[in-house]
Amino acid sequence: MFSYRHAFHAGNHADVLKHFVQLQLLQYLNQKDVAYSYIDTHAGAGLYALDGAQATKTGEFETGIGPLWDRTDLPAPLAEYVNLVKAMNPSGKMRYYPGSPYVAEQVAREMDRLRLFELHPADVRLLADNFTKLEQHQAAQGRRSTVRGKRVIINKADGFLGVKALLPPPSRRALVLCDPPYEDKQDYRKVNEMLGDALKRFPSGTYAVWYPVLQRIEARNFAEKLKRLPAQNWLNVTLTISSPGPDGIALHTSGMFILNPPFTLLATLKSVMPYLVQVLGRDKGATFTLESGDPVTPRVQDKGNVTRRS
Repeated sequence: MFSYRHAFHAGNHADVLKHFVQLQLLQYLNQKDVAYSYIDTHAGAGLYALDGAQATKTGEFETGIGPLWDRTDLPAPLAEYVNLVKAMNPSGKMRYYPGSPYVAEQVAREMDRLRLFELHPADVRLLADNFTKLEQHQAAQGRRSTVRGKRVIINKADGFLGVKALLPPPSRRALVLCDPPYEDKQDYRKVNEMLGDALKRFPSGTYAVWYPVLQRIEARNFAEKLKRLPAQNWLNVTLTISSPGPDGIALHTSGMFILNPPFTLLATLKSVMPYLVQVLGRDKGATFTLESGDPVTPRVQDKGNVTRRS
């Protein structure tokens, strides 16, 4: 337990998919002048140094944000995500990458509430430190800080359990992001059980789940189980950057499964996913899948292999 550290993987292709989708969900919530809650069940450290020892050891950011950094042909929705990351790097050099809590803090409005759960003892300290630094930066600019306290609350707790006390939220609007490390195969079961309980407490909430696509049976069956949850609708998108390696260990595919997604998300993904395959794809195995449907009659919407564009 506590062996997983996201700093080794920050900014990789899975992060691109996760944070791009997260940004789209938050922006949709922002369209209505009513507060919402953003709940992050596995918040991590919140901010990662791409030039630090952990990130440079693996270099995984070169499978994700790296190839997108200097592109001048980004689709508009994807450019919004890349520009958010670039705003953290005013020098123009790619040094820092935001975790999901920072993405949420930058997009959410002052009236919205962020509730962040992290159980890893080192990462929860880093998360608190990073938000303190953000607060100090706002103060140095003469801005009234809206970070810590009532607006943002960090909990050293199990997010699978902690989310129960927050649903339904006072405003009856919420996005719950769940992306555990899945090193423990029980995480697949815990995600499913958490979502089932959450839908009973708050059926109209939006729930976004990141997951790896691996050889283990729990991973292969995961999305199919999520499709059977009693949500009004669902959307499932996966991004594959290469064919599986001979060892079957390296992560080549990940997915985002969204329960009660906004109606605009499917069209956005249809326009962006081919581009991500073109730019991030590493061989002929690069592809994406995009499905949407209800729990009874799922409908395959799109699937495509796209030749990589240089």
